[in-house]
Formats: sequence, C-alpha cells, structure tokens
Amino acid sequence: MLARTLIAAVAISAAALLPASLVAAEIENKLVVVTSFPKDLTSVFKRAFEKKYPGTKVDMLKKKTTAGVKYIQETASNNTTDIFWASAPDAFEVLKGDGLLAKYEVKAKGIPDKIGSFPLNDPDGYYKGFAASGYGIMWNTRYLKAKKLPAPKEWEDLTKAVYFNHVGMSAPSRSGTTHLTVETVLQGKGWKQGWALWKGIGGNLKTVTERSFGVPSGVNSGEFGIGIVIDFFGFSSKATGYPVEFVYPSTTALVPANIAIVKNAPHPKAAAAFIEFVLSPEGQELLLDPKIQRLPVRPELYETKAKHLPNPFKGEIAASVAFDVKKSKARYNLVNSLFDVMITYRLDDLKAATKAIHEAAAALAKKPNPEAEKLLAQARALVAAVPIDEAKSLDPEFAAIFKKKRKKKTDKVSGRQAEVEQQWDAMVKANYLKAKELAEKAKAMAQ
Repeated sequence: MLARTLIAAVAISAAALLPASLVAAEIENKLVVVTSFPKDLTSVFKRAFEKKYPGTKVDMLKKKTTAGVKYIQETASNNTTDIFWASAPDAFEVLKGDGLLAKYEVKAKGIPDKIGSFPLNDPDGYYKGFAASGYGIMWNTRYLKAKKLPAPKEWEDLTKAVYFNHVGMSAPSRSGTTHLTVETVLQGKGWKQGWALWKGIGGNLKTVTERSFGVPSGVNSGEFGIGIVIDFFGFSSKATGYPVEFVYPSTTALVPANIAIVKNAPHPKAAAAFIEFVLSPEGQELLLDPKIQRLPVRPELYETKAKHLPNPFKGEIAASVAFDVKKSKARYNLVNSLFDVMITYRLDDLKAATKAIHEAAAALAKKPNPEAEKLLAQARALVAAVPIDEAKSLDPEFAAIFKKKRKKKTDKVSGRQAEVEQQWDAMVKANYLKAKELAEKAKAMAQ
C-alpha cells in the first residue's frame, strides 16, 4: 500500500514537471470554430493556440455572422462545431434562444463584469465577452485632402451634399457588425429619425459592399474616402500604415464581441481550453497585434501595451446608447430586410433622389424661394418615410415572418415575407421617384 502511494506521489510530481506539449495532450486533438472574424485575427489565435497545444488542430470555418448562425441551426441534429466566435451579441442571443449554446463558467480571473453600462458576459452563462467594440467612421486622409473634403465627426455629417458618392458601408444582412451599427443608431436616434438618418447616408453611398471587410479595404485603397465600420477596422488599418483616421460619433454603443461553446460540442475540452486561452493575459495581448487592434477586456493592458487605444473602462469612449440586445434580437431579420428594401436594392433610385435634393438645396441657398422650399421639404419627407412604425417592428408575430434573407436583389423570397417586401418596395420606389421630381421642380424654380 505504501509503495503504491509513493508511486502515485512520484507520478503526480512528474506530471507537474511535464512540458506543456505533453500536458496539452489531455484535450482533444481537434477544435472546430465557426467565426465571422477575418483571417488577420483568426490566424494569429490559431497559430498561438496550436503552439500552446501542439496535439490539437484548429479548423476555422469562416462565415458571415448571419450565415454562421444559420449553419449552427441547420447542423444542430448532428453538430460538428465546438465554438461560435463573432462580434454581434444579438446573434448569440438568437442561438441561446434556440437552445444551441452550452453554459460554461470561465476560470480566468481579473475581467470586469461590465464594460460601460453593458454586461461583459451573458448573465445566464452561455456566452462570454472577449473584446470590446464600438462603431463609427473611418476615412482616408489623403483622399479627403485630394477631394478637399472635411473630416466627418457625426453620423449626420455623412448626409451632407459634400460627401455624395464618397461613402461606403456594408448591409446589415451581410454583416453582423453593420447590423449592430444600424440598430445602434435606430435605438439612439429613435425609429423614425434613425431611419431618416440611414437613408440620408444611403443616398450618399458610392457602394454597399458584399462583406464588412470590403469597407476598410475600400477606404484603405481610396476606392471611396469614408467608411462606416467597427472600430478595430480603423485602428488596425492605421497601425499597419494606411493613411486613415477613425472617430466614434456621439451616438454609438460599446458592446462586447463574444465567444461561446456550441451545445453538444464534439471537442468540449478543447473548446473550454480555447475560451480560457482567449481570455488569458497571453490571449488578450494577441488582440494588440497590428493587424487586429481590438480593445481587450483586461483593464491592466491599457496601462501598458494598449496605451495607444481608447480605454473603455475609464470612459474614454463616449457611448451614449445603452444597447438593448433583446430589442435587437426581436427584430433582427426585419431590420435587415427593411434596410435592403429601402437602401441596398434601391440604391440607384435613392441616390438619384438624394442628388436632386442636394442640387435643389444648393440652388435655393443662392436664390431663396418659399414655394420651392415647400417642394424640397416634401421631397425630403418622401425619402425619409418608413413603411412601418417601431411598434410594428416589435410585434413578435409580424417580425417572425422575416426568415429568409436575399443575398442579392434577384433572390426570391416567398409567402408573407415576399408580400410585405413587395409592398415596401412599391412604396419606396414611388417615394424616391416622386421626391426626385419635386426636388428637380424646386431647383428649376430657384433658377
């Protein structure tokens, strides 16, 4: 008996002295991560985690946030995914509501409960915040100088005539982070004023990019001068040498980017190890890679290696919107559909009406005409009009009909969703056409 005890003690002592590569064998040899993050981020974490756990291979399945949610939903009966890793907290709420996430209690210490007024982690324990995110405007300084354009500071600036055809953004149906930006403005400005603002910006767009990554790429290359982005796109572009700047408008939210274990994960030990790694000091420092530049959730880093980034724990980001995840989740697909109908797929019509409004306003500034001013006000009201009010957007029965998204204008939807979108489109198309006519008439009266 004594001999056995001594052998056990020696074994325990030996295990404590084992190199990390052998201890790492205690987790599974594979980890599957569904993520919306760019390769610049995922490759850094994949390489570092595989070095720490050399017996484990990490597969990063790249999918847009909405596509990632759908993938996990569709494969739930035979799940092969371990981790869902994305920015949008409302996407995690969708998966949580479907019962497709597993509870996990983080062992990492030293991470606050809140970031600003927002809980850093899901109160029910299903997903964890690993970085902070704010939303704003980036611009190419050389482009603005060449075009003699002022640097924008607020969302309202992007509705001004001077920025016509100089702005790029993605659609919320194609990007979870863009959805958060759109929803943040709707919550911060109110439904009616928020949509009027987005359509004012939409009329100045040069393009709606296929993916959120296309926005910083377009700004970096000078394809367009200004982009609506999540903060780290601006920070990382600047850190890697592009001539860009980034600003948080006063109407923005500060929310966590998240990570969660998928229910019935095939490699639960590796999944837990990955979450702990991402939240560890070692993992959090990886967020400061020049190509990543995300805001860590460990406050101590802002005193050392993250001094160049705004400290979200000391009020250095004036996030005026207390983002309501429940509200965003309740109308997630509806907001995406409404944006696409009013802006993405009617961009040419919206731009034509906006251009006419800008020209009429410029003419009236030189030669005022009260009757023409009335026509211009009518034109602006027609462009700003929204097919439904906010109460309707939060009607569970109505919001539930928006299940399918269109990747392009020609994609077909069926049933009640198709009927509603067709009604919206008819209204929007007619309004934009009438607005253009009224603005052109107002311009003519001022000449």
